[in-house]
Amino acid sequence: MKWLRKTHGWIGLWGAVLGLLFGGTGILLNHRAVLKIPAAQAQESTVQIPLPQPAPGNPQALAAWLKRSLRLEPEPSRVKAEAARPVAWGDKSIVQPARWSANFTSPSGSVQAEYWVGNSYVTVKRAENNVFGTLVNLHKGVGMSVGWILLVDTLAGSIILLSLSGVVLWALTNRRRTVGIVIGAVSLLAAGGLALAAI
Repeated sequence: MKWLRKTHGWIGLWGAVLGLLFGGTGILLNHRAVLKIPAAQAQESTVQIPLPQPAPGNPQALAAWLKRSLRLEPEPSRVKAEAARPVAWGDKSIVQPARWSANFTSPSGSVQAEYWVGNSYVTVKRAENNVFGTLVNLHKGVGMSVGWILLVDTLAGSIILLSLSGVVLWALTNRRRTVGIVIGAVSLLAAGGLALAAI
């Protein structure tokens, strides 16, 4: 019993700070549509940047040039190339040039680059999040490294351990064990049912 109480306390202390972050941002995410909370906002801007000569030869080279010239911190993600293809234009068919794109995403914002092969410029759209937008992206793990994902996994694990150790402590220290077991079982079934209904 003594060991269980100490373990429960230390696990709770570990998850306290991250629990506040995830709890607060979880409430914002959960109610943003219904309550029309304008907390997470992004300031957007678009520019056209001239390409160097010679121009980058592939999407990866374009992404590397953008990262270097714009001094972007995050690594490029979703670097894509769409091949040239014919498209309908009225009663004619014309060839749409190849399109390259690259995204740079971090919790504080994102940069999306689009280049139509043959142009002398690349279109870059930047979205800069406010504090609430940054916190929401931290909650969702947007643009985060493997280290952050593993840290969040420790929080999820601590919540599971807190739940289990809390039920065991309650059952060992309270005379109404049957009531506690019934409440725990009903809440588990309700949570499982809601999760299945949402899928």
